[in-house]
Amino acid sequence: MTVKAILAAKGGDVVSIEPTADLAAAAKLLAARRIGAVLVLGAARRIVGILSERDIVRALAELGPGALQETVSTAMTRNVATCGEDETISNIMERMTAGKFRHMPVVIEGRLAGIVSIGDVVKLRVEEMEAESAALRDYIRTA
Repeated sequence: MTVKAILAAKGGDVVSIEPTADLAAAAKLLAARRIGAVLVLGAARRIVGILSERDIVRALAELGPGALQETVSTAMTRNVATCGEDETISNIMERMTAGKFRHMPVVIEGRLAGIVSIGDVVKLRVEEMEAESAALRDYIRTA
């Protein structure tokens, strides 16, 4: 299975925010969309960072409530790991686990095509395992 299968199932919708928005607006966006991270896009929809709930919590721990008035660019993660649509689910799981992050933008020919979360990866992997299990049960039943 590849990332392409995840994008085919969930689509390429990507929630984003500008680096100049404040953390309060970012927190409201995350809550409204019920997501754990938002991509930070600059000129020409280029990925300049990613802001997760963890990033906001770290800013609050360091700066207190005033952190919510800071810009997204002050708290975002700048080194964003990306993947291509042909990468395997196993590879993505390994990269996310090793890097301790839960969201990975998908880039195709330099253009943002979607975002994959660890939840997406686990869901697809569970579906894959259930299909394999059903196939084995059918095989045993007919053998």
